[in-house]
Amino acid sequence: MNPRLGITAGLLLLIAGPVTAEVYRNVDAQGNVTFSDEPSKGAETVKVKPVTTVTLPKPKNVRETDKLREDVKREGSVYESVSFTHPEDEQAFHSGSGDVRFEMRSTPGLESGHKYEVTLDGQPVGQSTSGTVTVNNVYRGTHEAGIHIVDSNGVQIKTGSPVRFTVHRPSTQN
Repeated sequence: MNPRLGITAGLLLLIAGPVTAEVYRNVDAQGNVTFSDEPSKGAETVKVKPVTTVTLPKPKNVRETDKLREDVKREGSVYESVSFTHPEDEQAFHSGSGDVRFEMRSTPGLESGHKYEVTLDGQPVGQSTSGTVTVNNVYRGTHEAGIHIVDSNGVQIKTGSPVRFTVHRPSTQN
């Protein structure tokens, strides 16, 4: 056996030892519950879930995030509105293939580097500079579509009102 491998394995066991410490729960005659890392008569082992830790961003990065928010607000303020022209809100239509064509517009028109982004039931499904996005094979039923304008980094800078629509498709069971 390689001596380095043996030393490395030994060090790993020493490091992992405290991680596998157990917690014991004991209830005394008066019903008081105590927890300890040492076993005692009548104590039961408690399975402890791993602790979730969160690393907070550094203050410098938080200030940069505020700057990014200001940039997004400034870029988005260029647009008065962004909306769908098709489908209309609460519209229902037949689509045998499930293809849905979204048409959108903004006032004023898109600036260079910006795109329309369409979301379907909360998930992005397409981006376009032309004002149309076709989504294939949309399941039958009622859906919600969202419209956004995104900058060259893909950051949403303007959001329009969502629309709800219903797709009717032939059944595969009939």
